Amino acid sequence: MRVKVSRRAHFNAAHRLYRKDWSFEKNERVFGKCNNPNFHGHNYELITSVTGEIDQRTGYVMDIKDLKDLIEEEVVTAFDHKNLNKDCPEFKDLNPTAENIVVVIWNKLRKRIKTELDLEVVLYETPRNFVSYTGA
Repeated sequence: MRVKVSRRAHFNAAHRLYRKDWSFEKNERVFGKCNNPNFHGHNYELITSVTGEIDQRTGYVMDIKDLKDLIEEEVVTAFDHKNLNKDCPEFKDLNPTAENIVVVIWNKLRKRIKTELDLEVVLYETPRNFVSYTGA
């Protein structure tokens, strides 16, 4: 029997969408307001889900406290109240779009979660705009 367990978290961060190799005008055309040279911020909501077999000894797929701690260490501590472009080495040469952020988060968590468990990360940039990644 496979069960999915999920944990919700949030972090606040600023970013700017732009490519260093493009002109300001091209960045403005492609990224619009998100290309603001003074950056802009989001209140990100994160849902991390782990799916697997229930351990017959513990009754858990994964201890939800362990998942909470991983998210805190790998995501919240790294990104909360940060400028993703300037403060986070993961985005030094990677445009911090929601799509790229969710893949970075998934990769950070995947390294710390048992391989037999499936991992899905959903990232809400706004209440209506969100992305998800399962490693596929």
